[in-house]
Amino acid sequence: MTTMLTSRDVQDLINVDRSTIYRMAEQGRIPAIKVGRQWRFPADAVERWLLESAPEASSELAAAAATRNGDSIDLRNFLPRSAIQSAADLLADMLGVMVLITDMNGVPVTSVANPCGLFTVISTHPTAVASCIDGWRDYGSDADQMAAWRPSHFGFLCARSFIRLGGEIAGMVIVGGIAPDEWPPAQTDQAAIAAKVGVDTKVIADHVDEVHYLDHGRQQWVLDCLPRIGQMLTRFANERQHLVGRLEAIASIAASSPTIETERSRP
Repeated sequence: MTTMLTSRDVQDLINVDRSTIYRMAEQGRIPAIKVGRQWRFPADAVERWLLESAPEASSELAAAAATRNGDSIDLRNFLPRSAIQSAADLLADMLGVMVLITDMNGVPVTSVANPCGLFTVISTHPTAVASCIDGWRDYGSDADQMAAWRPSHFGFLCARSFIRLGGEIAGMVIVGGIAPDEWPPAQTDQAAIAAKVGVDTKVIADHVDEVHYLDHGRQQWVLDCLPRIGQMLTRFANERQHLVGRLEAIASIAASSPTIETERSRP
């Protein structure tokens, strides 16, 4: 038995008028079966069609999907780990810097891509990881929307752009590990960094030169790219979010819709 959707069900799902749905059915552009003089739409086939076409969502629709039933937005639900990690790895290789995606609490959604040696060594210490998350959370609390370099708690430079779901800021793209003009820091500053992250001063001294070195032109290019990266991930997350909302709507409609016996299932 196959669950069938009506034209009104499909109209609500894809937000087009009924005459357009009939025309799409006639032209074979949407899965449909004619029952007498009425068009019916197999729910499972429509679900596959939506997954394959994944039409672009408006920010208003994405926001509505994100907040339905009072649910809060969780970036992890709309940026699949494997796909977004691959994107972070590629961006890090292209930009020549560390790249990390976090939620607005600074909690990583991906692993750090292309980490500099200093970060790699320090991040093996649990207290340093907690310090990193605190620092990343601080980036999100800064109201300035522009991407700009600022010193991290390790002393090297970092910058961020935002990822939005609907009208709400839901995450950050953080790039960094870049040596500022005055590097390496003085021994007293290295000791201060070590104390701040809870590691031995010798750890900092042994790896202080293992950072990314970019000239000013390259640094500006990375800053120019960063908002576009945030916009790209915003679009990806919103489209996926909207698609999830549509698939949930299909499941809800299918649960209350009649079923019909298809030709294949008849004896």
